[in-house]
Amino acid sequence: MKQLIHLAAFVAGSAAVLAGDVTGTITLKGTPPPEKPIAPLNADPNCGKVAKGPVTTRHYVVGAGGGLGNVVVYVKGGLEGKKFDAPATKAVMDQVACLYEPYVMAAQVGQAVEIRNSDPFLHNVNFMKSDAGNKTFNFAQGGAAKPVDKVFENQEVFVKFQCNVHPWMFGYIGVVANPYFAVTDKDGKFTIKGLPAGKYTVAIKHLKAGEIVQELEVKDSGAELKAVLEVK
Repeated sequence: MKQLIHLAAFVAGSAAVLAGDVTGTITLKGTPPPEKPIAPLNADPNCGKVAKGPVTTRHYVVGAGGGLGNVVVYVKGGLEGKKFDAPATKAVMDQVACLYEPYVMAAQVGQAVEIRNSDPFLHNVNFMKSDAGNKTFNFAQGGAAKPVDKVFENQEVFVKFQCNVHPWMFGYIGVVANPYFAVTDKDGKFTIKGLPAGKYTVAIKHLKAGEIVQELEVKDSGAELKAVLEVK
């Protein structure tokens, strides 16, 4: 199905928007296919004990008003030549009840990503292929193991994790070269904090619905961006 591009970007008039903040909502057009039960998870002798009810795939997370979750929204152009220090705080990817949590997250180039295992048994974390030259890895992580930090040196949306012990386990990280990014919540809402006034190219990317880009002008009072992705 052809992707529909329907974007509106405009200066927000609400006093509630902080200076330099870009807020918005990403929605989905069309009816996504039903999510599939992950039967092997419940059948696994370890995972079945920690499963929290029926577990399904998370290809399209659609909330109130058709808002689409797990979309990475980030500044793709307009910051050329500028350098950004990596934040001291860590981004966290956990393994909980035989799923990666969060399923989709974002981190800045150079930022430490802390990989945890909150389950009381073995997983492994396999980043097997990079399209951007990031260093791949594959390590085992037991239930009592300490968290492991990994750093990605190049922008790559998305980095893909898989657990080979439990092959239904996938997790994704949008690694962005600047600090101006966000991941939409379950209702498709997001906020990018503190983007200076100027003109930018903003990318909106989803694992299934693909990527669209839009030119956006940010004023001192901030801006609002709305986008619609279509089911593929």
